[in-house]
Amino acid sequence: MPREHGRDGGGHRAHRGPRGSRGGARENRGGPRGFHRDGGSRGDRGPHRDGADGAPREDRPREERGPDDGAAPRDGLEQQLARLEGASYGRYKSLVGTWRLPGAEGTGETLRLVRGQADPFAPPARVAVRVPAARAGFPAELWGTAVRRRALGSFLARRAAEVAGAERALRIDAGGQEVLERGSCQVSADDGSVTLRFGLALPGKGRRIDARAAQRLMCRLVPEIAGRALRYEALDAAAVDEFVETVEDSDALRAALPGRGLVAFVADGAVLPRGSGVDDRPASGEGVVQFSSPEGLRVTVELPNAGAVSGMGLREGVSLIVGGGFHGKSTLLRALETGIWDHVPGDGRELVVSLPETVKLRAEDGRRVERVDVHAFVGHLPDGSDTTDFSTDNASGSTSQAASLCEAVEAGARVLLIDEDTAATNLMIRDARMQTLVAKEREPLTPLVDSVRSLHRDHGVSTVLVMGGSGDYLEVADRVLMMDAYRTSDVTERAREVASVPTGRQAEAETFPAVVHRRPDPASLAPESGGRRKVRSRGEDALTFGEHEVDLRSVEQIADSRQVTGIGLALDLMVRRGYVDGTRTLSEALDLLDGELAERGAGALLAVRDEDFAVPRRFETAAALNRVRGLRVSRAVGRTSSRASTG
Repeated sequence: MPREHGRDGGGHRAHRGPRGSRGGARENRGGPRGFHRDGGSRGDRGPHRDGADGAPREDRPREERGPDDGAAPRDGLEQQLARLEGASYGRYKSLVGTWRLPGAEGTGETLRLVRGQADPFAPPARVAVRVPAARAGFPAELWGTAVRRRALGSFLARRAAEVAGAERALRIDAGGQEVLERGSCQVSADDGSVTLRFGLALPGKGRRIDARAAQRLMCRLVPEIAGRALRYEALDAAAVDEFVETVEDSDALRAALPGRGLVAFVADGAVLPRGSGVDDRPASGEGVVQFSSPEGLRVTVELPNAGAVSGMGLREGVSLIVGGGFHGKSTLLRALETGIWDHVPGDGRELVVSLPETVKLRAEDGRRVERVDVHAFVGHLPDGSDTTDFSTDNASGSTSQAASLCEAVEAGARVLLIDEDTAATNLMIRDARMQTLVAKEREPLTPLVDSVRSLHRDHGVSTVLVMGGSGDYLEVADRVLMMDAYRTSDVTERAREVASVPTGRQAEAETFPAVVHRRPDPASLAPESGGRRKVRSRGEDALTFGEHEVDLRSVEQIADSRQVTGIGLALDLMVRRGYVDGTRTLSEALDLLDGELAERGAGALLAVRDEDFAVPRRFETAAALNRVRGLRVSRAVGRTSSRASTG
């Protein structure tokens, strides 16, 4: 029997490994390397017209505009490279601009050197290859909707990485098990043309240009990638259809949840266990148990391609996942955690989906908190600090989790996921014996067990908890799922019988108060440091943003390092566009960001800078913003968050 995903021998969640070790199609590595539920207009450029490389021409950053921007593509890239043999490495910059793709000069295909490379040790150059619609030849049904364009772009990026093979100089961001909207490959909503973007380490001999090696890469390998990966006639049509239809079904299933009063769905036959804590591919072997829904929770949903699909529908409210250690509790929660993303065919979780507004929470010792109202959990502190307007540079586990919960609700979360293994115990429960020993007037903390029902009743926020050590949650649960050797059963009635026996514990709260909104100060979110823009990811765990290092280790729904880059670009965009202006609340600024991403997709972030990135959700963007140690906010007096239950 496979052990629970992401757990070490002591039952604790293992640290995530590097992205490249987590399985699936991935970036062709040569060095450092949202989910948004698609609406009908997602990714449509509207009035923004693309340049030759597919980036919006009027919004392309000045440093990325070549001398011939908007002009006809140039001929003779191979000959020009030959003339640069042995020249100073900096002469590569003379190639910035758009060229006809070598070997395909009559097809309209182009190669654009978007950004040069200062020296052999600098970040790679950026290249965009565009294949026009007539040459790409993709049937309109493959790119007729935003979700299909996202899926097709992901398939093509993965295929391009396969063609590139082990070539270390090319760095194609292909992604892993999740199908995210990425900057690496876009399919035009206007005509189905394709643009592939990637990093290219320009070859040199010392600090001199190695023209022959550059010709091999730019004039032979890149055209081969275009020919074998970006043209429909060169692809396995059945594989393309399967990929696009799988993503479309997942998206449709997720969209169907609210109308049925569900927060998540797990299909019968799904494979939830992963290969290991650092391998996100599905576990395999005779011991792997496929998911089977308890009869009382089974629902059937009709999907565009798969037809009728049955599985467990998890309803709104408070749900507990219980069971013995190593029996699959956290594996199920992890599947719900990643259910905000679509997955590749064969992942096992293709039809495991959660509401897009689902947020995983955990304790996070040491994080900064800036003016968050946490009095729902922290009533008073020995030093007299005002917990309705709470700030700290070094939060404890309990105060960090309290702040993260309030911030998630402020950002619009509708579902909270909590695993007791990574939660602050004293914020989760205070049992009868501890209440007897420590009087309430001496205990600042009010545990979640006493307000979790109010979160749903008064604010429309459901909660799913993995709970193996506290029976007090049985009294407040709407349903209880038992995991036994990775098999799921509904034990709600039995749990109610158990909970009917009084323990003597007294509730310490009746309601969860409305969340107070905050207005970020744009001056505290400057992306520049020393006069230069400084926004870059450090793997999945950290973001450099201006003068600040943002710790993201505890933001568990980040899918890969390229999403961290996307978060940085999204924060930069919010400041550039004036969405964060000191008068708008964080929620209002995120709404404006979502609107632009819904209209323009990856093009909105490409307008900030051409990088490898994945479009982030508002919740990970908000989590990063809240963790900027220089953040300053003001309070939006009279603006609170309270939403009635929709179920």
